[in-house]
Amino acid sequence: MQHKVKIPSPLQSYTQGASEVSVAGNTLREVLAELDHRYNGIRFRMIDEQERVRPHIRIFVNNQEIPAIDTTLLAGDEVHLICALSGG
Repeated sequence: MQHKVKIPSPLQSYTQGASEVSVAGNTLREVLAELDHRYNGIRFRMIDEQERVRPHIRIFVNNQEIPAIDTTLLAGDEVHLICALSGG
């Protein structure tokens, strides 16, 4: 099933400037894998080597924060990728 994925500005260089893409998958893990297949390298910016969401990233499905990527998605769910801002 297809899901809208909202891409934050810092990651839009991977999606050729697109702020929203449509990606297929039944779980968040599958959606992120397909996203990386289409936009090589983007997943590594969000997920570490231990398959955990990186500390500066928040992933929401609809309005609920998702801490783990094995979450099952339902038809019509929207995935929002959020990057923390930092600096001084």
